[in-house]
Amino acid sequence: MQSKERIRMPPEIVHTPESLLRHPVQLFKQMWRDLLASRELAWRLMVRDLKAQYRQSFLGIAWAFLPPIFMAAGFTLANDAKVISVSVTDIPYPAYVMFSTALWQTFVEALNGPVQAVTLAKPMLARVNFPREAIILAKLGEVFFNFAIKLILIVALFVWFRVPVSWTVILAPVALIHLIMLGTLIGMLLSPLGALYQDVSKGITMATGFWLFLTPVIYPVPSQGTFGVLVKLNPVTPLLVTTRELATTGVISQPLGFWIVSIMTIVGLVLTWIAFRLALPYVIERISS
Repeated sequence: MQSKERIRMPPEIVHTPESLLRHPVQLFKQMWRDLLASRELAWRLMVRDLKAQYRQSFLGIAWAFLPPIFMAAGFTLANDAKVISVSVTDIPYPAYVMFSTALWQTFVEALNGPVQAVTLAKPMLARVNFPREAIILAKLGEVFFNFAIKLILIVALFVWFRVPVSWTVILAPVALIHLIMLGTLIGMLLSPLGALYQDVSKGITMATGFWLFLTPVIYPVPSQGTFGVLVKLNPVTPLLVTTRELATTGVISQPLGFWIVSIMTIVGLVLTWIAFRLALPYVIERISS
């Protein structure tokens, strides 16, 4: 006798002219379903992109180490020569700059990721129907992988400079995830426009270059003056500073600012995810015509 096999059919999706915003429960169920369905594809895209990224580079993973090292060397020499004046830092200045630069790079990679993902996936988006979240998850995977490589440098750095580590280092990944979420939020917000206009990518490069100097990467958080106010209003500041403090001193200087930015980031990320899903069909229609 032939055994009967039960064939599981994929859930039926019905497209109607009515906006899903009128049915939020149905919208969130569909978003969650697509997120789960995109995991395998996201993994394959991430592995493919990582292989291509390091195979086409002569120095390979060394590029994860070189920018923090060169930036730390440059600013340390400038500080020693009194070209710039930096107040006392909690850990040795070269370690301070390298660690902070690694965190800043991770934030920028998270910001650029969604824009790059949608731009590079335009031909696939126009021809293949798949959960769009997969391309975002793939880029997030790359961000975490690249930070894992940077972590080798950070550990070696702490050992070399004998940087004391508090028990709160086990909480540092939580603050780091919030920092990556903030970058992803901004990147997803800009990704539909980035797929249509190349100016967005160029604008991000200019904006992050200026943004770096408003973030306490090469200097401690200033306490006075207009510049100090701008640095404190910078949403990256409490997330980056808290990550650094949890990994070193264990004393959090901006707990309120951290939680305010974190909550706003989580809520904003959900809203941006909805906007991303609603905007992408129009973007695909534009690039297909």
